[in-house]
Amino acid sequence: MGESEKQLENDEERNMATIKDIAARAGVTATTVSRVINNRGYISEETRKKVTQAMQEMNYQPNELARSLAKAHSNTIGVIVPHISHPFFSKMISALESAAAKRGYKILLCNSKDQPEKETEYLDMFISNRVTGVVMASRDVQIEKFHDLKIPIVNFEREENTEAITIQCDNEQGGALAASHLADCGCCHLLHFGGIVGRDMPADRRADGFLRVCRERGIEGEVLLSDRLSYGSMHYESYIEKGLLEHPETDGIFASSDLIAAQVLQRLYAMGKRVPEDIKVVGFDDTVIAGITTPSITTIHQPIKEMAKMAVELLVRSGNGELVPNRTTLPVSLVVRETT
Repeated sequence: MGESEKQLENDEERNMATIKDIAARAGVTATTVSRVINNRGYISEETRKKVTQAMQEMNYQPNELARSLAKAHSNTIGVIVPHISHPFFSKMISALESAAAKRGYKILLCNSKDQPEKETEYLDMFISNRVTGVVMASRDVQIEKFHDLKIPIVNFEREENTEAITIQCDNEQGGALAASHLADCGCCHLLHFGGIVGRDMPADRRADGFLRVCRERGIEGEVLLSDRLSYGSMHYESYIEKGLLEHPETDGIFASSDLIAAQVLQRLYAMGKRVPEDIKVVGFDDTVIAGITTPSITTIHQPIKEMAKMAVELLVRSGNGELVPNRTTLPVSLVVRETT
């Protein structure tokens, strides 16, 4: 018997009376309690709640280390994001944690800051922590690096031509909705603050939808890309001001994120432009920032909570050997507020 198995056995022996007490209090068998603790087999939500409540009432704390060592994988999901402070990724992380917790999993969060060397370090960390799977939102790391893990990988809003599971919103539809709304509001000189120069991103599909509608409606549409420095620092002021000065005829703006849209509002205010009277603005993501600016931002709602829930579900199902779809695309919707 290995050390990890001995540790788990000793732990269970020390806690067996407690497990039996939990079972008695919850009105279930000790085996059912063990299944809830180890997240094994099918357990109804009602039964899981009874057992969890009994564990809380009796202050039972299972030995997480011993359980993870005795199993091939821990009940942990690795998550890599490029910018933890970005409103989109903050909302995504919160949604992933909630979705994972409902299934009895924890998340191991890594903030890469777009540095490939950090992502390599995180890979080693995931291996040592025996993660169940990985949700990848970083833009730089290559999925091929994770093939040796033999665990499911979920791409979250990132472009990757691999067999890994991919979950995205319909970015092209979002760009089309934004341009259509601005056109419906009477705008005919549109400007899109989009992705990053020299980098393929899902956001580029937003530009595709935006330009398609501009052509169909017979209105002007211009796409401006930022540099990596602006993206990395999340400070877009110079990029925005330069675009506005080069295109003074602009009467409608589609920003590729609510963060960019909020900074557009700041620059327009500094330039003496009124929103929405002089220029109308549409953002993307529908994060908390869209509702707290003055004026509040009309935006494209990205179903981040639903995407996070699906990411966890597909990761767990794939880890259990089930066949799951390689690519899932969720629809977006327009949320009209005060900037249009």
